Amino acid sequence: MDRSPGLSVRLKLTLSYAGFLMIAGVLLLAVVWVFLLRYVPDGTRFEPGPFSPSRSDLVDAFVPRAGQALAVLLVLGLVGGWLLAGRMLAPLTRITDATRRAAAGSLAHRIHLEGRQDEFRALADDFDTMLARLEAHDAEQQRFAANASHELRTPLAITQTLLEVARNDPDRDTGELVERLLFVNTRAIDLTEALLLLSRADRRSFAREHVDLSLTAEEAVETLLPLAEGRGVTVETAGDFAPTTGSHALLLQMTTNLVHNAIIHNLPERGAVWVTTGVDDDAATLVVENTGETLTPGLVATLTEPFQRGSERTRTDHDGVGLGLAIVESIVHAHDGLLTLDHRDEGGLRVAVRLPVSPERAGIGDNLRHRGVKRAQG
Repeated sequence: MDRSPGLSVRLKLTLSYAGFLMIAGVLLLAVVWVFLLRYVPDGTRFEPGPFSPSRSDLVDAFVPRAGQALAVLLVLGLVGGWLLAGRMLAPLTRITDATRRAAAGSLAHRIHLEGRQDEFRALADDFDTMLARLEAHDAEQQRFAANASHELRTPLAITQTLLEVARNDPDRDTGELVERLLFVNTRAIDLTEALLLLSRADRRSFAREHVDLSLTAEEAVETLLPLAEGRGVTVETAGDFAPTTGSHALLLQMTTNLVHNAIIHNLPERGAVWVTTGVDDDAATLVVENTGETLTPGLVATLTEPFQRGSERTRTDHDGVGLGLAIVESIVHAHDGLLTLDHRDEGGLRVAVRLPVSPERAGIGDNLRHRGVKRAQG
């Protein structure tokens, strides 16, 4: 925004200090003046003798001295106000410098304003916190862009290779080529749709409605039951009515991603997944646990990063595009919830989602206890 030049804050404070001091001085001198005029009778002499001063003599002597005193007060007010304003505004100068650096792209700079807590230091601390979050978000976005470019480039490169092979070998079986191109194209479409879903969740551009997490959990399990049976994984769902508000489609996608992730990253044989829902401390909860390999806390902390697939980047046909938990985290945050990931001592992962409970429908579930549903390999 273009603004016309104006006085600096330091100069304004200086003039304010000097003006206040002048007003105080004028009021003090006015009190003395009123005292001389009203309470000292004219002709009064303060010492015996022919040359003792009268009230008139005091008034004549008072006026020029009062002017000199006001002049001194003005000079002291300007000089002292300028120095005092500079000292008071020194923290603001550092904050302004940090703001300009941040605007220029330097998010690593911090103010670190020393001293006891006051308004300026509270502002500086909040600004440092904001810079830290912006720096972390910027780094995450850069990693996301790099990973997305890599993931999108892979299917395009495979497609180009297949097409070049087909062009150089006209006698090659086109059926196999079409099947491989269809598979690669499907992966690219899945990745694009996942990116769009992630963007939609980040923007919070969705209508809110009443959603029961227990029903979305059962729907997700029913959908993924064939995949679980094919991998020999037992899925058990149990829990209570868990009402919340939000997008049914996004919350169903969140639940599906969690259950899908639990099935895929499981033991090769006799794996298990547990899905429970309920209300805990005024929050609708969804917990998904699964058996699997032992995970370190450091690895668990990175699982919500885009394109993070645990200990390896290799994947199978059902491993998804690497955005499952990243999408879950975005959906949870878009619904003002909390996502917690913990490793299980026996191996595997425990994912807990806490969403604000729907107050209008929280009481409906008191008598609606969902029966535990066990899904096992057929």
